[in-house]
Amino acid sequence: MRKPLVAALTVLALAGIGAAPAVAAPAAKADTKATAAVRTAAVQTDTKAAAPTLQAVTLAGTVALSNCSGSVIRFPNSLDTDPALVLSNGHCLTSGFLDPGEVLTNQTSTRTFGLLNSSGTRVATLRASKLAYATMTDTDVSIYQLTSTYATIKNSYGISALTVQDTHPTAGTAITVASGYWKTLYNCSIDGFAYRLKEGDWTWKDSVRYTSACQTIGGTSGSPVIDQSTGKVVAVNNTGNEDGESCTVNNPCEVSESGTVTVRQGINYAQEIYQIPACFTTGNQLNLSASACVLPKP
Repeated sequence: MRKPLVAALTVLALAGIGAAPAVAAPAAKADTKATAAVRTAAVQTDTKAAAPTLQAVTLAGTVALSNCSGSVIRFPNSLDTDPALVLSNGHCLTSGFLDPGEVLTNQTSTRTFGLLNSSGTRVATLRASKLAYATMTDTDVSIYQLTSTYATIKNSYGISALTVQDTHPTAGTAITVASGYWKTLYNCSIDGFAYRLKEGDWTWKDSVRYTSACQTIGGTSGSPVIDQSTGKVVAVNNTGNEDGESCTVNNPCEVSESGTVTVRQGINYAQEIYQIPACFTTGNQLNLSASACVLPKP
């Protein structure tokens, strides 16, 4: 899972967990690549994805967490007066990894997020009022509710939230993985979908597989995966197979419906989020009892 090694070890130490699974790329590999990315503001490009209809995706609306990336998001029915939301990964919680089957809802939080503009400059610090939802079961997601509304953020900093697409993503779509942590954009396409993606003790359903151009690294966990033609968020970046191992931490494997296991070293993945809008109601409030909501429940 794409979480910086140093930050992860700090989390484990604070939590008193001495024998937890590794949570990042080897330090030298992840840190060296990441530092270079920051220095050069590198943009990785898949030339096959380029097309005249595509729009330039920027870092506006992304956020930097203490250990991961994220973005300020809204749903199709969100109002400007609603409290804003931040999307990241479930494995990016400061309390450490969640157990399989564990779901957190509506927990008080004062976590902060560095809001970035289009060029990657930090323009504000946003603060959470609560952790609305988090799990590492079936998907790998965390959603924080902020103390600020969308209107406040727009009026104060000129930055709009990214809209979550509420339909299933499509193979072949040109995408950008926008990392607020590293202030870096990774451009490629959706190669396809993994029926099940298994990493260590965790299993995720219908995961997005990137083409090889998106070589995401530690710290890109939680980055929004943005459809270049619509500007909407279609998934949340979370992991990749680094060493060619099968189904181990940092080396997820794909499991087909028939049980066939496939390992794709160097390929990275994201989790779909199109199901999430159905689980939030008026005022951006979580409602896991909604008829169309299929997210795991506590």
